Amino acid sequence: MRKLIKFLSPYKGRIGIMLLLLFIQVIGTLFIPTLTADIVNNGIATGNLDYVWKIGGFMLVIAVATAVFSICGTYTSTHISTSLGKDIRGALFRKAQDFSVNDFNKFGAASLITRSTSDVTQIQTAFSIVVEMLLPAPFMAVAGLVLAFSKNASLAFMVVAFMIVILIATVFVAKKVIPLFDKMQTSLDSINRTVRESIIGVRVIRAFNRAKDSKERMDKSFEGYAAIAIKANKIFAMLMPMIMMVMNILTVLLVWFGGKQVAAGGMEIGDIMAIIEYAMLTLFYLIMGAASFIFIPRAQTCAKRINTVLDMVPEFEGVQKIDNYIHANGKTKVEFKDVTFRYADAEEAVLHNISFAVEGGTTTAIIGSTGSGKSTIASLIMRFYDIASGNLLVDGKDVREYSQAELRDKIGYVPQKAFLFSGTIADTLRHGKKEATEEEMLHACKIAQIDDFILTAEDGFQHRVSQGGNNFSGGQKQRLSIARAVIKKPDIYIFDDSFSALDFKTDAKLRAALKDEVGDSAVIIVAQRISTILDADQIVVLDEGKIVGKGTHRDLLENCPVYQQIAHSQMSEEELG
Repeated sequence: MRKLIKFLSPYKGRIGIMLLLLFIQVIGTLFIPTLTADIVNNGIATGNLDYVWKIGGFMLVIAVATAVFSICGTYTSTHISTSLGKDIRGALFRKAQDFSVNDFNKFGAASLITRSTSDVTQIQTAFSIVVEMLLPAPFMAVAGLVLAFSKNASLAFMVVAFMIVILIATVFVAKKVIPLFDKMQTSLDSINRTVRESIIGVRVIRAFNRAKDSKERMDKSFEGYAAIAIKANKIFAMLMPMIMMVMNILTVLLVWFGGKQVAAGGMEIGDIMAIIEYAMLTLFYLIMGAASFIFIPRAQTCAKRINTVLDMVPEFEGVQKIDNYIHANGKTKVEFKDVTFRYADAEEAVLHNISFAVEGGTTTAIIGSTGSGKSTIASLIMRFYDIASGNLLVDGKDVREYSQAELRDKIGYVPQKAFLFSGTIADTLRHGKKEATEEEMLHACKIAQIDDFILTAEDGFQHRVSQGGNNFSGGQKQRLSIARAVIKKPDIYIFDDSFSALDFKTDAKLRAALKDEVGDSAVIIVAQRISTILDADQIVVLDEGKIVGKGTHRDLLENCPVYQQIAHSQMSEEELG
């Protein structure tokens, strides 16, 4: 919670103003019952309209002023709470940008979404409630009791006794409700996870006709959250009628015992009315403060969940100094030296003693059976994961010695699953180069063989891209992803099975155009189809995470059984030559 309080430090001035407004509001609220009591006690002389206008106007001014201060206080409180939410969400987003894949997996996308939305909203709500209801409660309680004791001590002690009863009831309710709040936030994680999976996998669900099962699964997660929420609300539902009953009993007792003292000449009727007003205002603010106090533990739960993210040290934070390698020559762009890698919590390594080099101006292809570790190699170069042993060098320097931004500035990456952000085609391409001109974008699109589509589209580069690029075909998404990487003009190109959705003719034209474009850059192609990599300067063949062949297409056809098997399964004898 302390860490989140630091987010309030820029708003110290506004918080001070807000507290002053709340104090004035409390004083104004309590002042009117005092005037009313004096009017009742002293009475108004018949026909004395000047007194009526004077006192009535004064009360009206106080009421209006109190309302204005209340509105200003609420506005200030709302401004601070929304700014607080913005700052916390910004901090969470910036922190998440530094996370590795393993760091993300520790939380899960659904939980990170919940923490950035619902948890932050709960903190905002708690702040507003605390400021508007809890903070005025002590002011109101102290001022109200002082005024009540000034009128009649015995009746004031009755008010104190009922205040204690309400506080005891609130503590009892809090013990019941607070554990439920913890469960509710965890249940929200489950709901987000289930809904997210169902939306992303809607095509698979429909393809296998599992809509009913998916609905039952979602209903189960919704019912779990609803059951906890209903249980918490039932407790609150019991609390409010009980409090109202206590307040009504107190009113009756104040009238009963006050009436006796008036009859005995010990006090005046106006004082009874004033004490009742003080008691109702004091108890009302006390109840609101106590009710808001219950929300603090829920906000603390959310704050702990947020702090878990903010306090986490990213796996790849900063840079490391690696001394156990010899720098490669200046021409080599990427080099694997006895690299072994295993995923977090996995018993077996995915890659074993991988060694190969990719020089600038050359193309290296990586091929192998499914699960052999091809895409993992691409992920290691991008440093989505860290190697377990060995060295992975980029431009003669271990990737762990680069900052993440510096390393990825060198790389143009086209992922296995093409993903486009919502916006326009121009926005998509400018993910590769922020200040790209239309000429640069058109040039990149020509290389990616998608310029015809853009030139014939009515709105050209302003053509809308829906979320995930769902208004484009698989081939169009792949080509736009390739254009996004090409426009960056990186030192290293990584194509992770990025030509699978293209027909052979488009594939051939794209690779020919790409060959003239890359210049001295190193090109790494992860492929399933041999036809895509026939002209590669070097082909690395993987089998169960080990290199079983390395060379040109012709070399491997002669001496690599695994490559021969793949080639014969995809190409005819005539094509193999």
